[in-house]
Amino acid sequence: MNRRSFLITSIAASAAVLLSGCGFRLRGTESLPTLPTLSLEGDTNSAVAQQVASRLQQLGTQVTADAPWRVTLGTPALIERRLGSDGRASREHELTLSTTLSVQERVSNAYHLNNETLSTDTRIRVSDDDLLNRETLMMEAEQTLARQLSQRIIERLTYVEGMQ
Repeated sequence: MNRRSFLITSIAASAAVLLSGCGFRLRGTESLPTLPTLSLEGDTNSAVAQQVASRLQQLGTQVTADAPWRVTLGTPALIERRLGSDGRASREHELTLSTTLSVQERVSNAYHLNNETLSTDTRIRVSDDDLLNRETLMMEAEQTLARQLSQRIIERLTYVEGMQ
């Protein structure tokens, strides 16, 4: 038993050294730089916009109406594609959620991003015969996509030149 735990510890330590040596690091809130004060505009009532506002708050970014940076979010669009044959069994669906993002500096009115489209997608398998379960699975997938898209928006904002 002692030899086994030594081997496991050695392998884990070796993997950590290897991964750190090649520049690998886990992504999370600690790896994102701080953003300046922002103003959220556009479709601010969507689930994506609510998620973005929440994430910004978690990161310590202030969101005010007269901020020096204006972030405009478009209305999110959900596209559903059915994959596979028209059989009566369960079918795979591909869901894609996308929105547009603009970033404008208030002082100069210069756009640093102008209607850039960001999207995320997922695949789920649902049975078209079980309508109640189908709706639940679709709602859960949409919520997950909204979280993923909001994270993608935050990540994109951190790479806008001139904001840091």
